[in-house]
Amino acid sequence: MKTYRIGVIRVLTTDDPELLNRHGRLLERYFPMFETTSRCIPDQPEGIHDDETEARAVPKILALARQMSAEGFHALIISCAGDPAVEACRRELPIPVVGGGRSTAALAMFYGDRPAAVGITAQIPRGYAAVFGARCVGSARGKGVSSTMDLMRSGGRAATAEAARMLKQRGADVLALSCTGTSTAGIAPQLERELGIPVLDPVMSEGLIVLYELLRRQTAEG
Repeated sequence: MKTYRIGVIRVLTTDDPELLNRHGRLLERYFPMFETTSRCIPDQPEGIHDDETEARAVPKILALARQMSAEGFHALIISCAGDPAVEACRRELPIPVVGGGRSTAALAMFYGDRPAAVGITAQIPRGYAAVFGARCVGSARGKGVSSTMDLMRSGGRAATAEAARMLKQRGADVLALSCTGTSTAGIAPQLERELGIPVLDPVMSEGLIVLYELLRRQTAEG
């Protein structure tokens, strides 16, 4: 089996190696052909959670992506549901670059016709809105949840579950988690068991899309 070197860009600044590498370890568990290396951007201890933090992060992500592409990675995953700098990286770099947003939203549409998003922002991320269109039931975040760090706390996870229940009551038949911190916290399986509808995990989704893109390019090249 071919092994693919995958660079994972974390938009949450951390010097905790376990936290830094958690998405990479999840990807390796889901996709045994992946060998991941994770790095984070500087000076963003609460990650990206609004327009201002995204604007500060984009040039940092692009600089790190250029560096990792030059090092010979087969593909890059910007592990954030807001897809920051994904389009800019894809225009500039010769390797596949995938984010968590459109990946999760696109896969959600396979599982249902009335999708909803659950994350850490009051507004639905742009990539989700573009994919869902008028079929979107809504978007929500848990009470008191405003950054990925809140999802690491039991109160944040409970509030997120309550927001998910509300969206199901509105008629959602599939939930797309709209923060990769939900993957770090392992929220998707819990919600799926409780709600009885598909709940799409963004780290698993971004990994599946990057694998497809690698295989697609490999096939095209013969």
